[in-house]
Amino acid sequence: MGYVKAFLIYLSLLLIGLLFITPIVFMISGSLTPDAGVFAQAGGWDALWSAGVSLDNYRDVFARVDFMGYLFNSLFINGMIVGVGLLVNSLAGYAFARLQWYGRNLLFKLVLAVLIIPLEAIAVPLFYMVSLFGWRDTYWVQILPFIANAFSIYLFYTFFIGMPREMEEAARIDGAGVLRTFYCIIVPNAKPVFASVAVLTFLTQWGAFLWPLMVTSGEDVRPLPLAIATFYSLPPLQWGDIFAFGVMMVTPILVLFLLFQPWFVRGVVTSGIKG
Repeated sequence: MGYVKAFLIYLSLLLIGLLFITPIVFMISGSLTPDAGVFAQAGGWDALWSAGVSLDNYRDVFARVDFMGYLFNSLFINGMIVGVGLLVNSLAGYAFARLQWYGRNLLFKLVLAVLIIPLEAIAVPLFYMVSLFGWRDTYWVQILPFIANAFSIYLFYTFFIGMPREMEEAARIDGAGVLRTFYCIIVPNAKPVFASVAVLTFLTQWGAFLWPLMVTSGEDVRPLPLAIATFYSLPPLQWGDIFAFGVMMVTPILVLFLLFQPWFVRGVVTSGIKG
């Protein structure tokens, strides 16, 4: 019975995996197929091979829009959010986990409370505030509101609270201050949680659509999620080109995850992320 149960579990996981990977396979195949072949796939996957394989859709994307400009915008915006966010959120998590100061517990509870507030609930007042500052249609309006992140602070907190204190105490005895202890002792031993937070933050922000739609109007600072929405409405409607755009948009996420996968898995285990 144990083998039968294990077989059924793995079979179910395989079917679920195929269910999730099918749209990705369809997108990749559609990006390599002329438009006539893309619509023919509805009649069967063999239509893909009969239509032939071509890179014309990818060439069309570069010819019709400034894809590299949109890619740079997304990489710059997300790179700044991830890079500066790692510094800010790790310091905040360390302060909550290790330092003793007045009001720490109350402030940490407020940070946890922020976790239940979605962006949609504060988007309008936040939009009004950044409009008063004159930040609309800039990179900074897409970066600054997302640097400090309650979920990232919580992940750093759960990781730091479980680290042994002996190394920190030895550093303090040697005369190291709080910041030196953090950068020389904590950070080198916290690579898994840094990788986990970096990947999760990048995944979340890479697909952000609502906020860029609200605060940008020109193409100069337009990120990829908004660009593909406008590309969809750009005549003529060519599904092969849209699929090619989607493949190139997803590729950086896949590359980042593959590069940081070992650290990400370790971070998921050690920082207490469940389910």
